[in-house]
Order: sequence, then structure tokens, then C-alpha cells
Amino acid sequence: PSPGTLCRTKPTDLVFILDSSRSVRPHEFEKIKVFVSRVIEALDVGPNATRVGVINYASAVRSELSLQGPQSKAALLQAVRRIQPLSTGTMTGLAIQFAISRAFSAAEGGRDGAPNFKKVAIVVTDGRPQDGVQDVSARARAAGIEIFAIGVGRVDMGTLRQMASEPLDEHVDYVESYSVIEKLTHKFQEAFCVVSDLCATGDHDCEQVCLSTPGTYRCACRDGFSLNSDGKTCTACNGGLGSALDLVFLIDGSKSVRPENFELVKKFINQIVDSLEVSDRQAQVGLVQYSSSVRQEFPLGQFKSKKDIKAAVKKMSYMEKGTMTGQALKYLVDSSFSVINGARPGVPKVGIVFTDGRSQDYISDAAKKAKDSGFRMFAVGVGNAVEDELREIASEPVAEHYFYTADFRTISRIGKKLQMKICVEEDPCECKSIVKFQTKVEDLINSLQQ
Repeated sequence: PSPGTLCRTKPTDLVFILDSSRSVRPHEFEKIKVFVSRVIEALDVGPNATRVGVINYASAVRSELSLQGPQSKAALLQAVRRIQPLSTGTMTGLAIQFAISRAFSAAEGGRDGAPNFKKVAIVVTDGRPQDGVQDVSARARAAGIEIFAIGVGRVDMGTLRQMASEPLDEHVDYVESYSVIEKLTHKFQEAFCVVSDLCATGDHDCEQVCLSTPGTYRCACRDGFSLNSDGKTCTACNGGLGSALDLVFLIDGSKSVRPENFELVKKFINQIVDSLEVSDRQAQVGLVQYSSSVRQEFPLGQFKSKKDIKAAVKKMSYMEKGTMTGQALKYLVDSSFSVINGARPGVPKVGIVFTDGRSQDYISDAAKKAKDSGFRMFAVGVGNAVEDELREIASEPVAEHYFYTADFRTISRIGKKLQMKICVEEDPCECKSIVKFQTKVEDLINSLQQ
């Protein structure tokens, strides 16, 4: 896993008990070693985290790696590589007894009595033991050892069940052959993962703000800072324009948008206005309504606060005629974003075009001109809107700039997505104020849904 997703494991003493009896061919034993290595690689190993031991058995039992051995990942993997098969009989009971009396003992590095502490044994075998496993396994479980039993090939399933801890369906695994034992890797990597709040436990390297999601985390910065490309450290934003943005809404007021839906459209506009920082130096908002003709409701910069903009949006009356989207787009390009109408030179221009039907005039030229002028165009369609037209209006990459929903009641969901996208990506500081709140809310919602 990449840094930041390293799974935290509860402090665990983990002992692998590996069958290397005659029936396990040398190349098959290599597969077991690969499986063991993969599980170790995903663990959070160390003297105070997870410690790993390995027992190798056939007719006799050999400790290959004790819990008090060197516990760096490299040392563990090297020890596993060195293990050689014993190639004699199958004394599984003896091996489990060895685990109880020796491998997990304090003398060998077992950590007894620490709170919320786990002792786990993973037994891998392909045989029918030549000794009994039932009583000794019961003693191991009574001593607090959780046993996972992995059977391969012609193994006796009854034996696996006698060894494993309850619930059996979680602790008994069977694979047809050693060549597929690796498919269990993921299960065991997950089994040892404790999905903890890594921010709360301090297991993170964020300079300012840590946002926790199950099993992992990501870093963020306080207001006025932006996250550097390393994903951890923060840089102060210079005063600059902050998130300067000239945003104009182009709203379809044709008669097919029913009065109750027109109210929903106003709510949608105000939802987006809510996510902006409105001021002379930050976001300015303009609003144009069109049906058979085009009407500027208010130009960029007329209202200096969110409250005033929202009030003006609420007051907008409904035109209720045809749908001249082409004419409206032309107005946007020629008038709305002109300096005379309050647009600021050098400030990113964003247009959000909202429509619910096919245009009665020709839109291609005006749509192309808007994009060629460097405006970032979003197209939002509802109901009978024509997707081809939306795609023609939308900036590249088109999939990120056009939205469609069948029902007016779901446009607030589009609003959510748009709030995240409107922000101007070139400078993370410019994005900051728009997105900061949104991402926090989205993270919260996501973590509640999991």
C-alpha cells in the first residue's frame, strides 16, 4: 500500500505454522513462503506493533523465526526466504503444542497480558496429521491463541475444523493447490487491519490538518494555505486575488420550465452562490435569463455580497416564452463578460448554462465562440434537454462540464458536484476558499455512509 494507507495492525503476536512434510513438493513450499511474505509486507511490523514468528514442521518441529527475532520488515522477509522444507512426516499436533509452550512464550518474545492484544497462529497444511490435533488445539485456543487453518489439496477438512477458532467460516480456508494459495493473501492482509482513526492516533505526517477516512487519511491545510504536491505540507497563499472568479448564470425561463420548477432552479443557483466567497476581489456573480428574448437580471459586480445576490435571485420573475439558447449564448459572450458590464480583466470567467429543452435557434457558433474566448462553460440540462446541445456548450473535458438529470428535484445534487468543479484549478490558493468547506462536508457525509 502507498504511504498513508499502511494498515495499522493491533499489536499482534503472529506465528505461522508451516507444514513442509514429504507430500509438499519443494516448489510448492516456495509458494507458501511467497504467501507468508505477502502477508508480512502488508503488516505494520515492529517491536511495539506486530511481531512475527515462523514454525516449520514435518515429523519434527523447527523454529525458523522467533517473536523476539529482528522485527524489521526486511529482516523478516529475509528469514522467510531462507526456510528449507524438512520433507518428513506430518506431526501437526506436535507443532501446535510447540507454539503454545515455546513460540508464544515470554522467553521467546511473546507479549502476554498487554491490553487489547492478540495472539494469532496461521497453520498451513496439506496432510492428515499422524497425531491428534483436537485436544492440543483446544488448549491453544483456551490460552488465547486465535487459530486460522489453511488446507491445501487432499487435506482432511475435519482436521482443519478441529484446529480453527470460532467462527469456523472465518477461520478455515481451503485452496485446491499451492499455486493458488496467494489468493488468500488479501483476506489475511484485511484480517489484521484495524480500521482506526489514524488522525486521532497520531499516525500521520500531515503538517496542518489530518482528515480521517476508514483505514487511511489525507492531509489538508488551514484557511489561507494550500496543500503542496507532496500531499502533506502547506504553503501560505499570498494575498493575491484569492479565488477571483467572474461567474455568470444563463438561465432558461421558457414556458416548459413550470413555475414550481423555476423556483427549484433559483434554489440551485443560490446553492452554488453559497459556496463562493463574494467580494470585489473574489467572486462576482451575474445572472441572465432567456426565453424568446434575453434579459440581464443583474450584471457582474452589481451586488457585493452573497446575501444581496441571493435576494436578487429569489426576486427574479419568470419569462415563460420560447427557448433561444443560441441568442442567449451570444449575449453571454458579447455582453456579460465585457468590462463595461463589470467583468474584470485577467480574472477567470465561468458560465453556467441551464436549460430544459431543445433550442429553437442555432447554438453552434456562439457555443464555440464562448469556449474559444477562454470561458469555462458548464452545461446543466433537465427533463427534455438535448444531450448533444449540452455537450456542444460544455468545455473540455466535456464529461466534467455537462450534467443532466431527468427531474428538477434532483438538481441540487448537480449543484453539489458543480461547487467542487467551478473553482479555478491553476492556483490551489484560488481554489481554496471555494472548496474547503465543500470537501469537509463531503468527507463527513462519506464517512457516515460507510
